[in-house]
Amino acid sequence: MTRDPRYDILFEPIKIGPVTAPNRFYQVPHCNGMGRVFPDSMIAMRGMKAAGGWGIVCTEQCDFHHTADITPYTETRMWDDADIGYLAGMCNAVHEHGSLAGVELVHNGHTVGNLYSREIPIGPSHRPVEANHYPGQARAMDKQDIRDYRRWHRDAALRSKKAGFDLVIVYHGHDGTVPSHFLSKRQNQRTDEYGESLENRLRLYRELLEETKDAVGDTMGVIARFAVDEMMGSDGLEWENEGREALEMIAELPDMWDVNVSDWSNDSMTSRFAPEGYQEDYVRFVKQVTSKPVSTVGRYTSPDAMVTAIKQGVVDLIGAARPSIADPFLPRKIEEGRPEDIRECIGCNICVAWDMLSAPIRCTQNPTMSEEWRKGWHPEQIAQKTSESHILVVGSGPAGLEAAHQLGKRGYQVTLAEARGEPGGRVSRESRLPGLAAWARVRDYRLGQMREMVNVETYLDSELTAEQVLEFGADHVCLATGATWQHDGVGRANRYPVPGMDRNTILTPDDIMDGKRPAKGPVIVFDDDHYYLGGVMAELLVSEGHDVTIITPETMVAAWTRYTLEQGHIEKRLKQAGITILTRRNMLRISGSEAVVLNTLTDQEETLQGAVVSVTMRLPNDGLYNDLMALGEGPLKAGIKSIKRIGDCLGPAMIASATYEGHRYARELDTNVDIDVVPFKREHHKLELA
Repeated sequence: MTRDPRYDILFEPIKIGPVTAPNRFYQVPHCNGMGRVFPDSMIAMRGMKAAGGWGIVCTEQCDFHHTADITPYTETRMWDDADIGYLAGMCNAVHEHGSLAGVELVHNGHTVGNLYSREIPIGPSHRPVEANHYPGQARAMDKQDIRDYRRWHRDAALRSKKAGFDLVIVYHGHDGTVPSHFLSKRQNQRTDEYGESLENRLRLYRELLEETKDAVGDTMGVIARFAVDEMMGSDGLEWENEGREALEMIAELPDMWDVNVSDWSNDSMTSRFAPEGYQEDYVRFVKQVTSKPVSTVGRYTSPDAMVTAIKQGVVDLIGAARPSIADPFLPRKIEEGRPEDIRECIGCNICVAWDMLSAPIRCTQNPTMSEEWRKGWHPEQIAQKTSESHILVVGSGPAGLEAAHQLGKRGYQVTLAEARGEPGGRVSRESRLPGLAAWARVRDYRLGQMREMVNVETYLDSELTAEQVLEFGADHVCLATGATWQHDGVGRANRYPVPGMDRNTILTPDDIMDGKRPAKGPVIVFDDDHYYLGGVMAELLVSEGHDVTIITPETMVAAWTRYTLEQGHIEKRLKQAGITILTRRNMLRISGSEAVVLNTLTDQEETLQGAVVSVTMRLPNDGLYNDLMALGEGPLKAGIKSIKRIGDCLGPAMIASATYEGHRYARELDTNVDIDVVPFKREHHKLELA
């Protein structure tokens, strides 16, 4: 296939100072939970992006001094020459495919507590440390500190050159770096030449750009990564005012501008709160004030949206983090004339969550992310079949779809049986809820891929019994029958059923998605799940005219979404919808139309009026598996070599876990898996003392 000429502009080379990017696809710096701790994994992941056609591939933030120790987070470091080795390895992996390698030099100032280095944090003014509620403070930098800081940054740029990087990103964004703290009026109360006026507050960033250009600008492009708006009104930077003025003052200094909004929760908003290209209105002015190339992000997955952003003069390069995670081969697919094969990001921020948890990132759409080195998984390639086996996959939710897709790709004969009248399982059902339409991409991508496979057959409205499975004649049976939300209140806070919560009195998310509704009147959503679905249930019911109260045993609503950067957005939306939020409330009992809850702060019981929707936990739909196991040697006599559960049927979790388990099943079929052996490579460090 050949590239659609409409997309030719995406593959034009772009000159960035002394270097030239081969195309307009820019994998912006993004964290990944690997970095210095799992460097082999990080290197393989970045190399895969280059293989997939990203013209520029960058590191995550690279801390350039031990006074900027971001422990426990696992980013890269450029503290001294000892860090050059593994970063050079990343450069080599990127250069192997003709792409440019970029490093983002970062000092987080008062954002971090230096938990490993034990140095006193620094910043423009005396401030409490922000990370992890650490009970310490950053000290205000004096003039010598500022001179030292500039020298550290310059030294790191020179080390970056030695490592083989082509580009250095001077980072000013997300309210998380020393330059952004100096620019911020609320963070900088200095009265010297680094404080008060906009020109003074911008001085440090100007000096960093000038000195970086002087140190390495002969062979390396210098990129300014700059947040133009903090999306907090006059309390912060606004693009119409100081954001634009600041950029105008230094418009021609860097070789390229990478512009975005701040903080990270706004820059990486989920699809529930922002559409594709949502940052364009904030950064559209930048190309009007600089002659240098400009890039921004916005969860771009559509080549048409990319072309439009370029032709309308918004940007010159398409920046992406999450889309490059969901599909490392996105550029290559456009170049080869098959954009329909793009594995589109659903904007769920599971990648962000795993980095926030200091673990290698995961992706709902791309189960191979972070497994490139560890397991040798390639996002586009999978081993061909080693037998003529026929596999029956029961259930077409995310696990079943991924298993069937990858088994079909391997060349096996696959039959996919779905009990309902539509494929997709939970992703189809949840994608019809407020804000979750992008969830359907999990289903649509896999169905689109399987549509071209003659060896994969799908049957809807096909609920199977154990006897029918035996009669079917498959060699292997894969059970992906999902899970069901419970009615009894058992979850994280309650380990025993709550009196009065039973099938006759309580509704669950499954009931709501099946079309059932509480009687007209007030509704209480009991959220002991702490992820997105409790808030979505509340949002749906209030939109249908109910007076809704959401209660949670946690100290904040949707507490786990702190890791996906959504918690603040969710809380704001619920409040705007008129939903009452009661935290530290646990369900005690239900009596008629009354719910008695315990205020765990006051130890007082409170009575609430209304029907209850319970969002607590799910149980596997493993009845078919149990029925098959009860048949003893029946499956073996029927010629079935294996029966396995995957996804929510094995262990209810998030959608990303289901797609991973489906992918793993397909990879491991017809292989010898020793459950006593660690199923992946591990990084081992040379010990000074042994």
